[in-house]
Amino acid sequence: MRSLFLASALIAAVALPAAAQSVAGKYSVAGTNFDGSTYTGEAEITQLSQTTCAIRWNTGGSVSKGVCMRNEDAFAAFYALGKTFGLVVYKVMPDGSLHGVWTITGQNGSGTEVLTPK
Repeated sequence: MRSLFLASALIAAVALPAAAQSVAGKYSVAGTNFDGSTYTGEAEITQLSQTTCAIRWNTGGSVSKGVCMRNEDAFAAFYALGKTFGLVVYKVMPDGSLHGVWTITGQNGSGTEVLTPK
């Protein structure tokens, strides 16, 4: 009986951090471009494994898709927008929102973005 309890406790301890790492779901997007103009839209994050996820943004009439990963309160995504590639790095906030900065290859500057859970 004691072994069964210890095994259950161990499984729960391992499963809890994995669940805490999940950012899967639908989000409202609010961001700023390099020039300071704003945009809005939606994003959806789909968990693919314990360490990776897929992200899809629909903002300003365009769709971009990427691969993402979370490490504690850091969340990063590499994405494609047409033939251009970019990177966004977010901080996972206590309320579940993601606050980030992004850039596009070959461009000077960066934008900001906040994903708010729906």
